[in-house]
Order: sequence, then structure tokens, then C-alpha cells
Amino acid sequence: MHLLRSQSLVLAGLVTVFGLTACSTAPSTSADVEAEAGEPLQVVTSLYPLQYLLEQVGGERVQVTNLAAAGVEPHDLELTPKDVGLIADADLVAYLSGFQAAVDTAVAAQTTDTSWDAAPAAALTLTYTPIEEGAEATDEAGATDPHFWLDPTRYAAVANALATELTTLSPADAAAFAANAAKATSDLKALDAEWAEATKTCANRDLVTSHNAFGYLADRYAFIQRGITGLTPEQEPSPKALAATADFVRANGVTTIYYETLVSPAIAETVAAETGASTAVLDPIEGLSDASAGADYLAIMRTNLASVVKGQGCA
Repeated sequence: MHLLRSQSLVLAGLVTVFGLTACSTAPSTSADVEAEAGEPLQVVTSLYPLQYLLEQVGGERVQVTNLAAAGVEPHDLELTPKDVGLIADADLVAYLSGFQAAVDTAVAAQTTDTSWDAAPAAALTLTYTPIEEGAEATDEAGATDPHFWLDPTRYAAVANALATELTTLSPADAAAFAANAAKATSDLKALDAEWAEATKTCANRDLVTSHNAFGYLADRYAFIQRGITGLTPEQEPSPKALAATADFVRANGVTTIYYETLVSPAIAETVAAETGASTAVLDPIEGLSDASAGADYLAIMRTNLASVVKGQGCA
């Protein structure tokens, strides 16, 4: 991908002799990337939480392209031929395996040495299983919850892993990447402390959400998540599921039903109308939109905290 100009004529001759095509060019290496001295690394992602970390850790040494446009629900992402070309040509493709099928397919087809999966660093240990009458149906098969960034400590671990990956591409910038990662993890540590302190004493620890995206947040701050829909917000709950949620809300004194910014609030509003509860926004921060209550991850997480403190009756 990064051929030295001084070698272009020699390589052209080799193509003629051996009948090589452009597709047979060897994968890029860190040395190839370093050859573009002074130019930022071209990094592609398709998920805002990874875009945010790339920009924080990479600083001026990266140029980040997010394939998911602002306001688009990232679960619904479909790639254009141009998007696939960006993935193929990038110095680094940062993605989360299992989150977006189209991206997984493109990464497998277009790149190997230039892709980086955040899943191992995020340690995706939670699975979603249906909840019936307030208890997990543990006898039913679960699906891995990918929303690790809603736990700031897991998010910080990914920031440090990302700094290591960027350093392999540009060793000369190792000190800058390390300093940027230290600043990012310090900010996340402060955010974690704010959440822990503000949610220590809440009147209700049942977190009823329209979308099962908050498992890591609930696990970190001792809430019990009850989602009306599953891990993808497009799932439509059955009338039976809606009735069961309404019964749970009444039986457990739940006063707030949370919905998010990138999907319709209709499901949350239906349960709230049925039970007399209020609604409030709890943003899973899968992407930004004009409706986002903040310009970046930290600001939105602090707005989320204010919503939870109010909605759960935290002193």
C-alpha cells in the first residue's frame, strides 16, 4: 500500500515480467507506514466510541474516518463500495467484532495485517439473557453484550491497548501516544469516580431501559438492568413482553423508563403511559446526533449520570 517512489520503475518491471496484479501487492508493514513521515496515519472505524478513543490517543498523528455517519444507528450500518475501499486502503481499521456484520465481512475480505479488534482489550464478559419477573432466565442461551464503553474502566483498558497498537505503526510517536493515553485514562478514572459516588445511595436500583445496552454500566455501579428489547434496538417487543415489563415497573416502584437518542422512544413511552412512570434519555453513546446531550463521550456520560441520579432517586 505504501510503495517507495524510488522503487516504482523496478516494481513496474517486475509486474511485466511476472504478470503480477495490483491485488498481489504485499501487505503494508509498520516500516511502510513510517515511510510516509510527517503524514498522519489514516485510520478507519465504524463506531463512535472507537472514533473518540482514536482521536484522543492518536492526537495529531491520526486522521480518523468514521463510516457511520452522525445520526445513523450503527447496528444498521451498510457499507458502500467507497467505504470498502477506505477499509482496504487504511493504515489501521479499528472495529469491534460481532457488533456490525457488514464491517466484519469487509475486514475479513479486505485486510488482515491492518485491522485491530477492540474486543480482546474490552474483555466482553457479559451476556444478555432474557429477564422474566426481574430474574435472568439463565437456562436460555445468551448473546455477548458489546457495549463495553459504558463502563469507563473497560473503556480505559481499550485506550491503553490502542496506544500500543498505534505505536507499532509509528514507533517514533510512542511517547505522544503514551501521554495521550494517560490523559484519556485519567479522564475516565475521574468519570468513574463521579458515577460511583453519585450512585452509592439510590432509592431504586432497577434500571428499566428500552434497549439492553447498559449491562456493563449496571454491573459497574450495582444496578439491575431490565431492557424492554434485546441487544439491538430494532427488535420489537411482543405484547406479552410489554405487559410483563409494565407489571415489573408497578411491582418494583420504578418511576422512570429510559429511552435513547438514535431510535424511537415509542416503546418506552408505551410502558410509561401504562404505568404512570416518567421517561428520560439514557444514551448508549453508540453514535452522535443532533439530539445528543453533549459534544463528546465524557459530556454525554455526565448527562447520563444526571438522568440516572434523578430517575433512580439517588441522594
